[in-house]
Amino acid sequence: MKHSKTPVWWGAPKKFSEKREERKISWLELFYDLVYVIAISRITHHLAVHHTLSGLLDYTYFFGMIFWGWVNGSLHHDMHGTSGLRTSLMTLWQMMIVAALVITVSSSPEHLVFNATIAVMAMQLFITYLWWSVGIYDKEHRKLNTPYTVFYLTSFALMFLTLFLQQPYVRIVFYIALLLNYLPPFMSFFTMRKRDIEFNLSSSMTERLGLFTIIIFGEVVLGIVNGVIDLNILNLDIWLCFGLALLIVFALWWLFFTLISDQSCKKGIIKSSLMEIIYIPTLMALGIIALSFSGLFQSFLPVQNIPMNLVKMGFGISTAVFIGGITLLLSLLEYPPHYLAFKKKIQQLLFASIALLLTITFAELQLSLFAYLFIILSILLIVIGLLNMIWYTKMNKIKE
Repeated sequence: MKHSKTPVWWGAPKKFSEKREERKISWLELFYDLVYVIAISRITHHLAVHHTLSGLLDYTYFFGMIFWGWVNGSLHHDMHGTSGLRTSLMTLWQMMIVAALVITVSSSPEHLVFNATIAVMAMQLFITYLWWSVGIYDKEHRKLNTPYTVFYLTSFALMFLTLFLQQPYVRIVFYIALLLNYLPPFMSFFTMRKRDIEFNLSSSMTERLGLFTIIIFGEVVLGIVNGVIDLNILNLDIWLCFGLALLIVFALWWLFFTLISDQSCKKGIIKSSLMEIIYIPTLMALGIIALSFSGLFQSFLPVQNIPMNLVKMGFGISTAVFIGGITLLLSLLEYPPHYLAFKKKIQQLLFASIALLLTITFAELQLSLFAYLFIILSILLIVIGLLNMIWYTKMNKIKE
């Protein structure tokens, strides 16, 4: 089928060679994002119920798989999306598959693995078709999507194999399949270099990543609110801890969106892919922070369902990982030459804050929740204050 013979109402995908112009994020994309955030919310809830090593491993896998589906669907829409019916239907079908995956995660323990495997296989097959089908309309794209088709179908075959395996082999094979899903962009690099083709992460995709992050920040706020509501009591100590918790979220929000959101990714498919991959542990940590806030407020209850030391450790490590993600993302962002020294100082400050957070987390200190949150907030505010001081000092030197 040739592009020119495709009905306008159907809307053939845009060619890869067409120049991508700056565009506004569509309402369809925002609707699509919400379904994925619901999926992340559900797997985070699953981790709250199964706070074990196997539960954490499952959370890591599902998060990686869900984010992989979101990135592929978002990139496909960004590069090949049109206003035709085809783009809308492709988006709708993917949303239905993700919604089905959310349902399977809530299955009974004896049916969870089988149901979730079928849903993940459906997502895998659909994403494979998503990229392969572009070649029907754009012959030049066929060589570029070959690594995607081969690796994704191999992952699908491995997922099918797990239906006949037992633990721990099921989890091992699933992780191998997940790793294969993230390899195609790195394989495509060689083909693109031979054909002198350059891929850069568009400003709209950078914005999508920011929007995805801000919605998960909403989950963090919800975690605080639910933590307080579940107490069924209100007093001055609870209100003070509630305020400190919200200030911590605001400080983390400030660090991320001040340092990351307005900068473009460095050129090339490798750097773009690395940036997307670094978002995985960064956003996973943010999801666990949301979960930890709910647990932290249980320290006010006379009977605790989970050890507070475990919750504080999860919160401290997750906060450190989130800041570590920001630090790594800074290495992949474009900055003017005269700002490079400033970026290095930022990274040094962030590394120092990570060291302090981990020290507080692993030190055997008997702290009240108020004291603990106050120390965490103080570390973040000191970092923010120093960053502002360095920034304005730099601005004054440039003006002079």
